[in-house]
Amino acid sequence: MLNALVTYAAEEADHNPLIPAWYDIIWSAVCFVVILVVVWKVALPKLYTLLDARSNAIEGNIAKADEAQKQAEAALEEYTRQLAEARTEAGEIREAAREDGKKIVAEAKDAASSEAARITATAHTQIEAERQTALVSLRNEVGTLAIDLAGGVVGETLSDDARATAVVDRFLADLEASEKAAQ
Repeated sequence: MLNALVTYAAEEADHNPLIPAWYDIIWSAVCFVVILVVVWKVALPKLYTLLDARSNAIEGNIAKADEAQKQAEAALEEYTRQLAEARTEAGEIREAAREDGKKIVAEAKDAASSEAARITATAHTQIEAERQTALVSLRNEVGTLAIDLAGGVVGETLSDDARATAVVDRFLADLEASEKAAQ
């Protein structure tokens, strides 16, 4: 087969093998024109329609993305503002709680001081009452002892209560006066 091609090429030597025949050029041009008309009238409008739709969709998505970005920024600003307000409010609440705590502590101290003063006054009153009771009891015992001793020294019984009381009072007054003189 290779021999056949070489032989044919040699026979057609006067014709250049790189330039096609005139009928090939005509039929190629007709096919090219038909394809060009089909592409120009059918494919290109569909392609433009498709590209326009795609372009509009992309622009719409970009607009939606811009709008979403603006909404996100607005939401972030709102969140930041609310966070700042919440922090301020929390600080105010903390400060109010501190002030309330100080007031409660001061009230508790005042209440404790007044209660301590009341208890102290009650204790002083009770101590004074017990002192008076002890003094009366001691006076009665000393008086009884003094009357017994005086009766033994004098040799008579002191049965008169008024007289015995007067003797005891005088004895105790002399005893107190001697204590004061010793100091």
